[in-house]
Amino acid sequence: MKFIKPKDAENLINGTLGDPFSILGLHEWQGKATYRVYYPEVDAIDVININSGEKIASLEEEDGVPGLFVTQLDKAAPEYQLRVKKGNETWLTDDPYRFEPVLGELDEHLIGEGAHKQLWRKLGAKVIEHEGVAGTHFSVWAPNALRVSVVGDFNNWNGRQYPMRKCGGTGVWEIFLPGISEGSAYKFELIDPSGNLLPQKADPFGFGSEHPPKTASIVRRLEGHCWSDGEWMKKRQALQCVDQPISIYEVHLGSWKRKMDDGGRSLSYVEHANELVPYVKKLGFTHIELMPISEFPFDGSWGYQPIGLFAPTIRYGTPEEFRGFVEACHDADIGLLLDWVPGHFPEDEHGLGLFDGTHLYEHSDRKEGFHPDWNTLIYNFGRREIANYLSSNALYWLKEHHVDGLRVDAVASMLYRDYSRKEGEWIANKHGGRENLEAIDFLRHVNEICYGEVPGIMTAAEESTSFPDVTKPTSAGGLGFGYKWNMGWMNDTLSYMQEEPINRKYHHQKMTFGIHYGFSENFILPLSHDEVVHGKGSLVNKMPGNHQEQFANLRAYYGFMWGHPGKKLLFMGAELAQANEWNHDASLDWHLLEHELNRGVQSLIRDLNFLYRSTPSLYQLDCRAEGFRWIEENDSDQSIFAWLRLGLQDRSPMLVVSNMTPVERTNYRVGVPLKGRWIEKLNTDAREYGGSGRGNLGSVDSQNIAASGHANSVDLTLPPLSTLFFQLEGNRTAS
Repeated sequence: MKFIKPKDAENLINGTLGDPFSILGLHEWQGKATYRVYYPEVDAIDVININSGEKIASLEEEDGVPGLFVTQLDKAAPEYQLRVKKGNETWLTDDPYRFEPVLGELDEHLIGEGAHKQLWRKLGAKVIEHEGVAGTHFSVWAPNALRVSVVGDFNNWNGRQYPMRKCGGTGVWEIFLPGISEGSAYKFELIDPSGNLLPQKADPFGFGSEHPPKTASIVRRLEGHCWSDGEWMKKRQALQCVDQPISIYEVHLGSWKRKMDDGGRSLSYVEHANELVPYVKKLGFTHIELMPISEFPFDGSWGYQPIGLFAPTIRYGTPEEFRGFVEACHDADIGLLLDWVPGHFPEDEHGLGLFDGTHLYEHSDRKEGFHPDWNTLIYNFGRREIANYLSSNALYWLKEHHVDGLRVDAVASMLYRDYSRKEGEWIANKHGGRENLEAIDFLRHVNEICYGEVPGIMTAAEESTSFPDVTKPTSAGGLGFGYKWNMGWMNDTLSYMQEEPINRKYHHQKMTFGIHYGFSENFILPLSHDEVVHGKGSLVNKMPGNHQEQFANLRAYYGFMWGHPGKKLLFMGAELAQANEWNHDASLDWHLLEHELNRGVQSLIRDLNFLYRSTPSLYQLDCRAEGFRWIEENDSDQSIFAWLRLGLQDRSPMLVVSNMTPVERTNYRVGVPLKGRWIEKLNTDAREYGGSGRGNLGSVDSQNIAASGHANSVDLTLPPLSTLFFQLEGNRTAS
């Protein structure tokens, strides 16, 4: 071997060359300018002058080192290209090993400190121009690997061809590959600390992915989009506060609607922009919440086991097309929320597990690092690089895609070390307790940087326990979320509604108990996908009685929900009163709208939303006790509930009354705080909703008869299984 040390040649051949830039490219060797190019399975390589296009020298294959082409010159030409020949093909390419590093010292410092807020702009695959040459810069964090290479369709997935440079002490590897452009498929090939070749890994920061079941990352550009939603971005902060109406339509993009005339495929982002957005606007929802769209390998996980956290799933289109969907939402004055999953990730071999041959992203001890419920791995929240990875991902969606908020999945599983674990299956914290102190710190940090860096956004926690102060500011010791799903309210009220009406008087407190804690957090009332899967059936089929009574029960329940303090969330299909349990592989049952009862429920949801949004007393004090007052909470024998909703300096309070039995109640006297005419604003038993049309002929006048602790009262007709809304006519303040 004339032009390379035997040990370096051995490492090159074996694919274990950990410092390729010290060998490949242009170097001084034996007092001469020496060019070394490793390009397996080609016939010939020439060094070409970039400026003139003339051949400087021909490279010859080194004896005993197949694929290594070498030449020596007395005078170096630092800026050069390679002319490569294979068979009848000849092409020009730049040598990746002639370029200086792309990452700077500040980047390396911030990455090492776990403090790089825009980490996605440095790591991953970036289409750039470097030293005057167009190509893609690849970088990945793998501190314990002996060698990392980029592999792809551009080098026949050969990990020996493009080994990367290790940067300082950060554990980041990088390389600039000239000529690689958007659309190229790639992965990283790593050798672990023991010298073992690992399964090829998808890019943790990849902006795109292949269509599942393929698993490679795809080079995608983020730059160049011209956003047109400036007006929405200016006003959204005012629209997402606790004193504003927030009504959320939860959607699984793969099954909301399918093109049955095109093989039953899901709609694209573009088609959702044209069909889903107008539908949601027509029904009066203020927000759409998407079940996770970060790339995921298994359809049956519904996105809750993601691998490509930075890649909008290719199932529905490209990142650019997803941005178009976001803009369509904003053009319609609809906010877009994403389900975000920072709590766990699947063990698929192309994912984050044992990424560099060590427990890099996950805990090494399965008592801390494995989820028994979902057979997934748990992030090591106490490691600064992992916390940085996840927090930068949150910022990525908010900044790069103009998403309006994140609903954080499975927060309870993050907060407790013993979540779903038996005695002896978990490790206590440093104080001997069950709280996951590292996860708590992480969640606080995420909320601080999200609210601090991106004005106007909102975060919501799916948290099913009584963990305190979820929505209290971090400065006051809370977790810092904007909102929390009220899982207790959902469980109690659904349980009540499933009871036969004759038995409901024994469970009356399930409908009233939520008020006892209802203002301890900023709550969202969720009827989510979790209530219509895994054999739970649909909402309408949870209701007792005959067919008509099931629909009446559901309408009354929706009225109760929209009249109750708390923001609203409804899973798609619930507005259709879909009888079938949700199936992620099929479309919603849109044909049900041919039936009067189903159309009636859809119309009710529309009218509830518009009543809610147009009535300050129904939303301004959603999260404050002074916005709610019981009128009748103890009539368990007749299963009747009556309460008053008040707004800020409200001059038009709203009286809400629910009758949860199939018996019409006539001459039912309810105390009211003010004299006057009370207008029946909405009645869930109205004929347009599929009801019987019974009620109060549009209004009722108060009488000077004491009831329910008030000097005045109204004499109501309460239809069976119904909820009614009454608003005082004129402008008067409730006392």
